[in-house]
Amino acid sequence: MEIFGNIRKIYETQSVGNSGFQKRELVLVTNEQYPQMLLIEFTQDKCDLLNKFSIDDEVGISINLRGREWQSATGEVRYFNTFQGWKIIYKNELDILPPEPTINTIEKDLPF
Repeated sequence: MEIFGNIRKIYETQSVGNSGFQKRELVLVTNEQYPQMLLIEFTQDKCDLLNKFSIDDEVGISINLRGREWQSATGEVRYFNTFQGWKIIYKNELDILPPEPTINTIEKDLPF
């Protein structure tokens, strides 16, 4: 899944615990009638992808949606969602990418 918008904030890389796990977050403001501020998390080697980006850059981000269940000591169950980024490019780079193949294009390429 891809989302598009402008970078509002980029956080520093954080180390979580002693396991060597690291994450880095950014806030993306979508370009819609009702803009949304989305917190997107990049983990491990993907943290470095954010180094070349700045506040207000217009970008496209490829994400995976992650969800998990958590149960408190009292037995209360809660659910959490995360947008996990794995690719980020400048919006103007989208214009030079080849278009996604359509069904008609794929059918024309078939050998039968």
